[in-house]
Amino acid sequence: MCVSESVESWCSIPLHTFQLGSMSTNNSPTADVDNTAVFHLGIGRPYQTIMLENEAFSCFVFYSVLLVIKMYIIAIITGQVRLRKKAFANPEDAQRHGGVQYYREDPDVERCRRAHRNDMENIFPFLFLGAVYSLIGPSLAVARAHFLVFFLFRMLHTVAYLCVLRAPTRSLAYVVAQVPCVSMAVQVLAAVASSW
Repeated sequence: MCVSESVESWCSIPLHTFQLGSMSTNNSPTADVDNTAVFHLGIGRPYQTIMLENEAFSCFVFYSVLLVIKMYIIAIITGQVRLRKKAFANPEDAQRHGGVQYYREDPDVERCRRAHRNDMENIFPFLFLGAVYSLIGPSLAVARAHFLVFFLFRMLHTVAYLCVLRAPTRSLAYVVAQVPCVSMAVQVLAAVASSW
């Protein structure tokens, strides 16, 4: 068999559907899979198409990218505040911008750094939980609600941190943003436990 015929035969393999728990396979793309996690391994199909077929995962990707962009923006803001307040974390940077006397801490810079660190402590777990949660077959409306609530309240948390909004705005935003994460974690554990 020539190489082209071999590739063609591999690409003609039908879509396989793997159901979480049963580990059974079904060659019929119209099989009823009621709320079970479905993984598509279609050789020869663009991975973009496979990914976008899962609407919950596509929704997760959308909000995740927005959150990552927000983290980049906070990093840029932190750098700009350092330059404006002349408070540098490294002596060589201070020397370049006026002298070693600017090798110091500044409360505004530290506030930006805390906001960025808090984002990392919360958004990174969300990226893992949301990705796995998207694969257990959640309702699109419910999944979107989880992702949207987390996104909106993380945005509010950042605004409250950087703009020094009155307490307990920041704390409430933090707590509310944890609710969808806890919900997703519980649902993922329940889905995995039910497959044992």
